[in-house]
Amino acid sequence: MVVVHRAHGFRFVIYTADHEPAHVHITGPGQAKINLLGPDGRPEVVSTIGIKRSDLLRLVDEVIEHQLRLLEQWERIHGQLD
Repeated sequence: MVVVHRAHGFRFVIYTADHEPAHVHITGPGQAKINLLGPDGRPEVVSTIGIKRSDLLRLVDEVIEHQLRLLEQWERIHGQLD
């Protein structure tokens, strides 16, 4: 597990033994999983548990803002995307 970003009281994590598609797990007061490249090329929420909608919107904005860097971290940990 590698913490690749922190914001708004949440940790953005990439697990070293994880699977594609490229995604981050977000933990804090609740949890979320966000694919870094959805069908339209923008991040896509996969699942959430216990996160307020306002926090989720803020977290999605954070992933959008840092999408390229998060993808670079995914590739550093897992190798090139297919």
